[in-house]
Amino acid sequence: MRFTSSTSVLAVVAVMSSISPAFGQSADQEASQTTTEDQDEAANTRSAIISGRTGSSGSGTDIIVTGTRIQRPNNKSAAPIVTVTANDIQAQGATTIEEVLNRLPQVQQNSEQNFSDSTGRQRIKLRTLGYERTLSLIDGLRFGLPNTIDVGIIPNSLVERIDVLSGGASSVYGSDAVAGVVNFILKKNFEGIRADAQYSFFNHNNRENAITDAARRANLSVPLGMTNDGGRSDVSVAAGVNLFDKRVNITGFVNYRHSDFLRIGDRSHAVCEVTQPTNTSPLSCNPSTFLAAGVIIPRTGPRANQTLVNDPSGSGRLVPYGSVPGTSGSPYDDWAFQREFNRINVGGFLTAKLAEDMELYGNGLYYRDRSSSPILNRFLASVQLAPGTPYQIGCNNPFLSASQAADLGCPSLGSSTIVPLDVRYRFDGIGPLQIRSVNQQYRFVAGIRGRTEDGIWSYDLAGMLSQGKINTNFGTPVSDRLRNERSIDVVSVNGVPTCRSVVNGTDPSCIPFNPFIPYNNNRAAYDYIYGNTAAPNQVTDSRMRQVVGTISGDLTNFGIKSPWADQGVAVALGIEYRDELLDVNGNDTFNAQQQSTNGRFTQNILESNIEVQLPIADQRPWADQLQINGGYRISRYNRLEGYFNTWKVEGIWGPIRDITFRGSINRAQRAPDVGSAQGAANIFFNQGFYNDPCASRVNPANTGGPRLAPEATLAQCRNTGLPDNLYGSDTLDCAGACTVRNGGFNLVPETAYTKTFGVVLRPSFVPGLTISIDRFLIDLQDQLIFLQPQNLIEQCLRTGNDFFCRGIVRNPGTFTLNSAPEGEPAAGWVVRGSSNGFKEQSYGWDFQGQYNLGLGSAGRLDFGFNGTLTTRVGAQEAPTVTPRNCVGYYGRTCGESLPRWAHQLRTTWSSPDRVASVSVNWRHRGPMPLDVYAPTDTGIPAASPNARRDQYPQIGSFNWFDLGFTFDVSKQMTFRLTANNILDRDPPIVPDSRSVIGLLRSNSIMGYDLLGRQIVASVSLRM
Repeated sequence: MRFTSSTSVLAVVAVMSSISPAFGQSADQEASQTTTEDQDEAANTRSAIISGRTGSSGSGTDIIVTGTRIQRPNNKSAAPIVTVTANDIQAQGATTIEEVLNRLPQVQQNSEQNFSDSTGRQRIKLRTLGYERTLSLIDGLRFGLPNTIDVGIIPNSLVERIDVLSGGASSVYGSDAVAGVVNFILKKNFEGIRADAQYSFFNHNNRENAITDAARRANLSVPLGMTNDGGRSDVSVAAGVNLFDKRVNITGFVNYRHSDFLRIGDRSHAVCEVTQPTNTSPLSCNPSTFLAAGVIIPRTGPRANQTLVNDPSGSGRLVPYGSVPGTSGSPYDDWAFQREFNRINVGGFLTAKLAEDMELYGNGLYYRDRSSSPILNRFLASVQLAPGTPYQIGCNNPFLSASQAADLGCPSLGSSTIVPLDVRYRFDGIGPLQIRSVNQQYRFVAGIRGRTEDGIWSYDLAGMLSQGKINTNFGTPVSDRLRNERSIDVVSVNGVPTCRSVVNGTDPSCIPFNPFIPYNNNRAAYDYIYGNTAAPNQVTDSRMRQVVGTISGDLTNFGIKSPWADQGVAVALGIEYRDELLDVNGNDTFNAQQQSTNGRFTQNILESNIEVQLPIADQRPWADQLQINGGYRISRYNRLEGYFNTWKVEGIWGPIRDITFRGSINRAQRAPDVGSAQGAANIFFNQGFYNDPCASRVNPANTGGPRLAPEATLAQCRNTGLPDNLYGSDTLDCAGACTVRNGGFNLVPETAYTKTFGVVLRPSFVPGLTISIDRFLIDLQDQLIFLQPQNLIEQCLRTGNDFFCRGIVRNPGTFTLNSAPEGEPAAGWVVRGSSNGFKEQSYGWDFQGQYNLGLGSAGRLDFGFNGTLTTRVGAQEAPTVTPRNCVGYYGRTCGESLPRWAHQLRTTWSSPDRVASVSVNWRHRGPMPLDVYAPTDTGIPAASPNARRDQYPQIGSFNWFDLGFTFDVSKQMTFRLTANNILDRDPPIVPDSRSVIGLLRSNSIMGYDLLGRQIVASVSLRM
């Protein structure tokens, strides 16, 4: 069992138990509300929001409505909204907001905690439309710049509820609200003290599987059996006080969260990154030729170009790669499966009643997140630093044994002959390098709101300042080829191994390094090799300032109303100003490696909007309610020419109180954010992201043996401009470091038309039951897309369409995709960057249900259901490209996509005295075949037969079950115990997951429980 550097929840429980009685007599009524009483209110809130009838929460107050700025009693929403309450978050035992939202079928799951290449930020993406099309709000105001926000600024314990609105909402909130809105509504006006502590860990059984078989064939060690690891802790304290006869409330909080580091290699299903080179071949571990024993590749002699390893036993011989334990390795075993992070959040809220109908309010939030992810600490191969120029040493090198000298092609040990070789070493004894990210953000809001004396008009004027900083140190110091070669080119001086460069005076500071023995972790030599150089570092500063003014009026008293309605017309008029700043600064090392430059970019936006609600009929024989809503917004961006507008039209009709029909159509637009706009116009070159699919491939099962045929067919490679005679040539191989041209695109705003229509059922003959069924249709035009080289190449291979193939520019003569990025090459690259596409669609049905069933003396049952049937995940990059529907498929063309069906059903039993509750949550995710098996009517381009993987043709259906227990020790203390994924189901095996999807290196994809069963214990204290 591994529990490291985390708070013990048992200790917290003990301390809180000892102090709880001291506060028992003075606890405030509100602060002492039990968790099981919260469950009743949460169920009522969900029912109210599902139905759109916002005056029936059971709390005695109206619910804030997401999707409108109009303020009036009994506000009715036509937009389908999914809500997550504070009680839901507690039942799950989540440490981060990201985990909470990832469970919703409306959200395309993503986990920055399980993504080694991330900066640790948490972002939300609805449907399949990306982070940038999901607008995140806090109490109706923006977080900050869309692509730089981190919802980690919000502690879970601070959330009252989260509203997820499907479809466009640009006419209300402005640009970016294309896929929908995620509105975090926070707890405020608290009186008393509340403390929450939570600890969780993974209790997982590492089982035998196809990956462990592959690992054993590669002579890798395999973790098996039960393990307890991945500990996470979350401690928060909130305190609030009412002053001046409750006219002023001040609330503050502090929160600390910690997550232990968990290696990819700690799970048997991820012990090595597996690949399946051909359809019929067994799984093979993706080999690492950087080993702690040291890898030597002679370039001459009897074993030229063979991958050899220093005998781990120290015999002084070179043995074949993978021949005995210790002579093979995984390149990612020490990478993060769960990132280590330490996160601090502090903040406060102020409300002050200046007059009976006027209130001053403000709040401030701050967080700092430090996270890290290790990467291998290596002696880089010459082919990585200077392709075609191997290292050279003399046969009189005192570190060589006789057999090693013979393997290198030396005529004899001790001769002055110079021989070429390559060296690859892994410094495990010195420890891994760390990619360290420090994310900081602060956000301040100040405003004044109120009503006129007659109660007709309300107003709200608010200002928001959000500023963030992302500081990422990429950990890898600069490796210099000359220093590497000097450190291994050693001669004997009076029996002392000495660098040749010291003898001839070219580098008197050189420290010898012996690469011909295993497990050499000479710190002095290591420091010389890297010269204490600075690792690449980039700092991104972002800022958004927002001012929003809204006047809302209920015109009933003016007689502006329908003759059949009780309520009159309501309107809201608003004006909004935003300015955005993005400041990107890399150090010299970063800019040199990425061929990038520093920059400071700004943009400002001025908008005005109007909303109207028109009740037509209330409680009539032909309509219990009939209402039409409308909205219009005009926007002006200083970086774009002209204006653009967005609008909405909504309708609500309830023929009887038990049934309500609702529908809406929205025109939403998203302008390029300041970073995308500047990045698209700025051209620079770097290397990485892909390899040439027309090159021959190294066989991972026999790295020194014959190379495999290209992944693409000859006919497909013709699409990329390759002549037939170079098909399968070794010269095309750029070892995953082909050249990329970034930027060079002109961007225009994208436009979405979103339609929703559905029905809400609240049958009076089944008290407590609410059901909603809503259809959503999101059609996106001129979509802003990010072109990745892998996607362009894959689509060019499959379709031959010029839209994709024109982005592949081969070098004349050699036809390679590898050019030196420093000289702004005219050819030898694939494009990458933000561009406008043609069309994209997301269609489906959302199903929600809430049923509250009283059992009398047996207690109460609450059922909450949320499911999505996705019917289209569509894309069409250009008019000449065949439209495709990727729903239910994943792969190189479709990416992660979404299953056709996903749902969760939580059933909660509460005791009659509301002291205890037990809940069971059933999560389901439907099957997803590889897109190479898609039928032609989907429009998914036919793939090469080489792409078939008949042993792993699909991800099957997955079901997970979570069990939760809550017990109120007293009115002041609640204890919870949760087991998520209680059956400890492993994630699906996806061979080549990194190359297929481009994200995880752990043989799976997002959307599944990756780390196994999770045990969560928590305690809450109210004083």
